[in-house]
Amino acid sequence: LASVPCVGLIISLYDAEHEVRKCAYLWYDHQELNPSEVEAAPVGHGPAGQAIRTNTVIVNNDFVNHLREKPNYIAIGFEEDSRTPRSILLAPMIVLGRVVGTIEVQSYELGAYRREHETAMRMAGSLAANVIENVRLLEQERRTEEQFRQSQKMEAIGQLAGGIAHDFNNLLTAINGYSDLSLRHLEQSNPVRRNVEQIKKAGQRASDLTRQLLAFSRKQMLQPKIINLNDVITDTSKMLRRLIGEDIEIVLHLKPSIGKVKADPSQIDQVLMNLVVNARDAMPHGGTLTIETANVEMDRAIADKYVSVQSGPHVIVSVSDTGCGMTEEIQQHIFEPFFTTKGVGKGTGLGLSTVYGIVKQSDGYVSVDSEETRGTTFKIFLPRVDQDASVEVKKAADVPEPPRGTETILLVEDEEMVRNMTRIILESSGYKVLAASDGKEALRLAEENSEPIDLMLTDVVMPQMSGRMLAEQIAPMRPQMRVLYMSGYADNAIVHQGALEEGLAFLPKPFAPDALAFKVREILDAK
Repeated sequence: LASVPCVGLIISLYDAEHEVRKCAYLWYDHQELNPSEVEAAPVGHGPAGQAIRTNTVIVNNDFVNHLREKPNYIAIGFEEDSRTPRSILLAPMIVLGRVVGTIEVQSYELGAYRREHETAMRMAGSLAANVIENVRLLEQERRTEEQFRQSQKMEAIGQLAGGIAHDFNNLLTAINGYSDLSLRHLEQSNPVRRNVEQIKKAGQRASDLTRQLLAFSRKQMLQPKIINLNDVITDTSKMLRRLIGEDIEIVLHLKPSIGKVKADPSQIDQVLMNLVVNARDAMPHGGTLTIETANVEMDRAIADKYVSVQSGPHVIVSVSDTGCGMTEEIQQHIFEPFFTTKGVGKGTGLGLSTVYGIVKQSDGYVSVDSEETRGTTFKIFLPRVDQDASVEVKKAADVPEPPRGTETILLVEDEEMVRNMTRIILESSGYKVLAASDGKEALRLAEENSEPIDLMLTDVVMPQMSGRMLAEQIAPMRPQMRVLYMSGYADNAIVHQGALEEGLAFLPKPFAPDALAFKVREILDAK
């Protein structure tokens, strides 16, 4: 081939649908074409299309006359110049029976290519195909390793965040609980009351932050239902419009007949709200926010781009803005808790980490696509399910006074502050309380007391013996005793994939005194 005067070399890469994905030209005058400037286009019936369909090397030693006979070239006013080839030689690049592209050389001489050139070109096509495939595999391996490292880092941060949230929830249970108990005994005119109210307000704010940490660490309790995401978005849209303000236009493109997904609707609301707030903050001078839904089939090629993503049918929700966009470096950290680009006091850095945790706990995946000054798009992929949407009827009701009782309750809690406060609440509601600091002491109390124990209220995460293990050991001696678990986060002992195991009762920490009273009465009165 080196003996033939060459006008140019063209290498084209194709996607699975045989559309041109990338194309590189090198002309004899050393001018090049930037592959990123080439738009995807279907392969037609020209030499490239013929080579792909027949899996053969294509030779055309009178290419100019060939072009003159094509109506489409005549229609666009085809003109010859110094770059117009007289002869072309084109071979498909094939790896494992799959066409990945074509390689083409061009000459300004008529009849330039002979049979030996065809053999050389086929070898060149095969060699180029294997080089390209090796580069693709190395790039895929590098991308997978990077995503795995990122996934491992997020998992480690999540475990740390979950542990912190668990410890804080124990403290907040005591802080918020004692605040409520104190307010019950303080007159409105008492000057101390305002101080206690501020303590309670701060405690509630801290509780919100720990809930977001639990969402990121995937340790919160979910109540998944079969839902239609279009319905959730439509129901939430009015609230979202109030969030973004009048200078931002919100546009909904909701594809009809999208599939159902299994997720906690309140958590999906939270995801949408956090993404919309993030988009609003990226458009301080106004812009357009677009929310779209569609069905998508995650084939193996797409799923391989991500870590822990299953192939198969999914529903996608995308939230796009026309804001300032993000650098590649920022995108590497946006889902980490407490990471924020906002000024001090203007953000917690938990909004997007909450989105990440909720989506992951729902067996989904969230991705981000952004460029500086060109806006941002978040895409959420949730697996489709073949079930009908759940129907929930909400009834408005007046909140009654906290219920009371006279039953005996075995309280098991390793945190002294939480144990003492919980005991005060239960005793003030009329119950007799047997308090234990761990599972071993609880077993001793259950053995020594001859009177019935109606309910065991136990923490889930305790040293030496978990609440679930305690319940299993105490059941033979107290078969009629009911069990209510409480915890600062969803532990695997009682939770499966974020949802409470069927038949178990659970009270999340931190809880208010009234919430405890209502939940205890509910369990005791259950048939």
